[in-house]
Amino acid sequence: MTPGSTAARYRCRTCGNLTRFDVTTNRRTRAFHHYTVGGELAVEDETVLDERVESVTCRWCGPSGVVEPVAEDEVAAVDGEGRS
Repeated sequence: MTPGSTAARYRCRTCGNLTRFDVTTNRRTRAFHHYTVGGELAVEDETVLDERVESVTCRWCGPSGVVEPVAEDEVAAVDGEGRS
């Protein structure tokens, strides 16, 4: 993940998936581009100036799934179920 970006957790209300999603984002960044004498590029000091999630699709259900963001405390509670 790019420094400065935020990651949300998601849940598919259709199938219960918490782990597999296709996320489409639109991101605007500022970065230092450092080229070697040989022309190879290294991108350094990248900063995310703006990031918007355009769509989130469940990898299991596809477009028919209903995906919603999940609060971290809800994810911790679900992850902890069944563990001893």
